[in-house]
Amino acid sequence: MKGILKQRYNAYGPWLRHHFGCRVYKLSVDGGFTCPNRDGSVAWGGCTYCNNDSFRPEGAGVELSISEQIGNGIEYLHRRFKAERFIVYWQNFSNTYAPVDRLRALYSTALNSDRRIVGMSIGTRPDCIEDEKLDMIQEVAGDRYICMEYGLESIYDETLERLNRGHTVACYLDAVKRTRNRGIPVCSHIILGLPGESREMMMAYAPFINSLGIQFLKIHHLHVVRGTRMALDYQRAPFPTFSFPEWIQLVVDFLELLDSQIVIQRLFGWAPDDHLLAPRWNQTRAEILLAIERELERRNSWQGKRLPNETVFGSMSSPRFLSEMTSR
Repeated sequence: MKGILKQRYNAYGPWLRHHFGCRVYKLSVDGGFTCPNRDGSVAWGGCTYCNNDSFRPEGAGVELSISEQIGNGIEYLHRRFKAERFIVYWQNFSNTYAPVDRLRALYSTALNSDRRIVGMSIGTRPDCIEDEKLDMIQEVAGDRYICMEYGLESIYDETLERLNRGHTVACYLDAVKRTRNRGIPVCSHIILGLPGESREMMMAYAPFINSLGIQFLKIHHLHVVRGTRMALDYQRAPFPTFSFPEWIQLVVDFLELLDSQIVIQRLFGWAPDDHLLAPRWNQTRAEILLAIERELERRNSWQGKRLPNETVFGSMSSPRFLSEMTSR
């Protein structure tokens, strides 16, 4: 590969513009859900690292109706970013953990609340997505865009148990298979740097993800937020977290092993300063992204470079990728 690439990894923002032909932004809403590892169905207390308040945007809260949350979000995103179309993002807790009729009512309200809504992205757990829910989601969505976001977090069952996730890797694989069989795009979430996982174990996430045939990925570094069981553990006996230079090196190493057709929705975790315990990098989102891009450029590298069949950077317009995304 010669020269300077305009884009060295398959980023979500350009993909949205390419796919929809305009500025499209996710708009977070809170449907008032909980999780089966919080209410005792599979465990109590939730994931050890999770404090939903650390990523809840302003204007999204159960004290407001879904229509009000969407109205607030559209107004802000249009004013702040000149957004033209919107994807409703069901973000907090497990957004399929409810009876089908309740989900149908919420999803229908969201999709029909404004003509500028082009679809939904539904964040949930792989143990909360029965076939009847997938059938209903397809029915409600019609020809609009739908993406299922499944929290995998770790590819190791021992780690999932320590995190109090309450599901296994096999459960995740089953959910992905059933979702992909319906032609519904999948985004998975992973966390790198979890206690007990070596660098070699973290690098093994990449070939695992490559094997799934999923369309999107969110990569988070482990960040410890206040109000969690992990924060209590950290305060009693601090464990290693990534320094800023360490994360830049690791995430670029990881990208080099990742299939270039997978679209990256996130390259690091984030929490407000008043919630964040560690690590504290004192960098803005833009500065973190710029550091990643500069490291890729310094190495003359790109997403998928170290894979045997990746001799050039993959394209958002590759036939396989677009055929999957436009099949609906």
